[in-house]
Amino acid sequence: MANHLEETTNLLDLFEQSTELFKERQLFGTKNKKTGEYEWSSYGDIRKRTDDFRAGLASLGISKGDSIGIIANNCSEWAIAAFSTFGLEARFVPMYENETFKAWRYIIQDAEIKFLLVSNQEVYNEVKGLVNEIATLQHIYCIACDDKNISMQYLEEKGADKPISSQAPAPADIAVLIYTSGTTGNPKGVLLSHHNLRSNALGGYHKYPMFNRDDVSLSILPWAHSYGQVAELYNWFQFGGAIAFMESVETLADDLKNVHPTFILGVPRVFNKIYDTIHEVMKSKGGMTEKLFKMSVEAGKEHRKLLSENKSSLSNKLRLSIADKLVFSKIRSIFGGRLRGALTASALMNQEVSAFFGDAGIPIYDCYGLTETSPAITMNAPGMNRPGSVGLPLENVQIKIDYSIVQKGSTDGEVLVKGPNVMQGYYKKPKATKTIMTEDGWLRTGDRGKLDSDGYLWITGRIKEQYKLENGKYIFPSALEEDIRLLPYIENAMVFGDGKPFNVCIVFLNCEVMSRTAKELQLKTKVAKLVNSPVVHEFIGREIKSHLEGDYGRYEIPKKYIFINEPLSIENGMLTPTLKLKRRKVLEKYKEQIEALYTN
Repeated sequence: MANHLEETTNLLDLFEQSTELFKERQLFGTKNKKTGEYEWSSYGDIRKRTDDFRAGLASLGISKGDSIGIIANNCSEWAIAAFSTFGLEARFVPMYENETFKAWRYIIQDAEIKFLLVSNQEVYNEVKGLVNEIATLQHIYCIACDDKNISMQYLEEKGADKPISSQAPAPADIAVLIYTSGTTGNPKGVLLSHHNLRSNALGGYHKYPMFNRDDVSLSILPWAHSYGQVAELYNWFQFGGAIAFMESVETLADDLKNVHPTFILGVPRVFNKIYDTIHEVMKSKGGMTEKLFKMSVEAGKEHRKLLSENKSSLSNKLRLSIADKLVFSKIRSIFGGRLRGALTASALMNQEVSAFFGDAGIPIYDCYGLTETSPAITMNAPGMNRPGSVGLPLENVQIKIDYSIVQKGSTDGEVLVKGPNVMQGYYKKPKATKTIMTEDGWLRTGDRGKLDSDGYLWITGRIKEQYKLENGKYIFPSALEEDIRLLPYIENAMVFGDGKPFNVCIVFLNCEVMSRTAKELQLKTKVAKLVNSPVVHEFIGREIKSHLEGDYGRYEIPKKYIFINEPLSIENGMLTPTLKLKRRKVLEKYKEQIEALYTN
């Protein structure tokens, strides 16, 4: 990477210098739904469209300090809208396309959005009436719609006829206003400056200096979230890499093979799902195929153990070589055959799953952060990877542990952060900002953690989610839930026991997998009725207990269960757009069933 890119202090300069330096190189790949092939736009193509769209926005009176909103999944137009906004010294407000209308309306009004760009005619029809309801909202345009006069293309053509120069924002200017998921109420708008985001992208890149212009990502995570936006979009501009857009979760397997990414960003659920699928397929094939698979897994485990003891074994090397040719190479081919690694956040990777992919030649690195920290705080990386931890702090980021809010003698406490990544505050919420910030400038993360002697951070729980059982024992439900979800029969799970004598668990069944398992259990019950089967209840309860024993205390393992075959979703209000549980909503819905577990 050219040194002058490291000196850029705002996202516009990064964009403009990168699009000059890498002008001819491919930047964004979009799947042609008719042919199934990816079509690419170059850095120069995106620069031209951004210059045109910026001028089009200016023709509508958009200027410094205005809020520009977007409701769209990741696409070229998303990035064009963002960098056009920065070039007008305005602020960008992204929203999830799969969010509810209620959430869109709240954000558009709270952020005082003046111009709104939406993905398609369907979304446009939902929000068009807001122009008459929200005083600040003056314009709604559409990326792909029926009326050319409200299309993004129309504004680009208009801007091309009357070009204007971009205006570079100051590092302290607000670049993006990102709304948190709102698991416990209305979302809060997080004010992130150009310096916040630029410093975070640069700090992350310095952890991965091997990235270069030949690197390709398959974009899976939404840019409406700060993780995907910074770690992928802004990061990739630093070294001239290429980004292809996943068509959908359903097409992920085909898209990986089509794009052949060299590095991807994900969340544990992506890898857990692939891990479960591989094991299910091997189990169903049985015979020699399953035996070879198990031999390969064991060879990988033995190799790791030998390495930890600074030992080697000729027989292990031989078995590992066979495993790589016959098994691990096929696992790598699932990801397109070129994947050098992956970064994951939102929850800690299960170490068994992470080690499995690492043995197959796809190391997965855990990182940690919050929307309020732009987002990265710590990161594992090649040569600096401690499995089970969330890594070392990024450059210029400080961490300390506050033990004042935990039991005396605890080895962990609340993680506090200070650095250039810390937000400017919550929009129009000074009390909330004051609550999360200490008087001397440290941000309270709300997470419990500890630092080891080498400075690696280990997250031990979420303070807001923790509770005490009747016996005074602390429970951190999210860790339990993540491990329970690893079982293939379970789509989702929520653990509860606040003030109760023991934990219980709401289990949301994976009906597809459970129907196959039912045959093994010699059940002839229809899929819809499996949720009521005592045999299924006993089987899953036994599987969960066996899965958790050894890693958790007996008091932590749920003693009773509620079985549900209705999926959790964003539409029914049980999940956030980042697929986090809305615990309060789930508890409200199943309150009577939970109470019954303690009274019966």
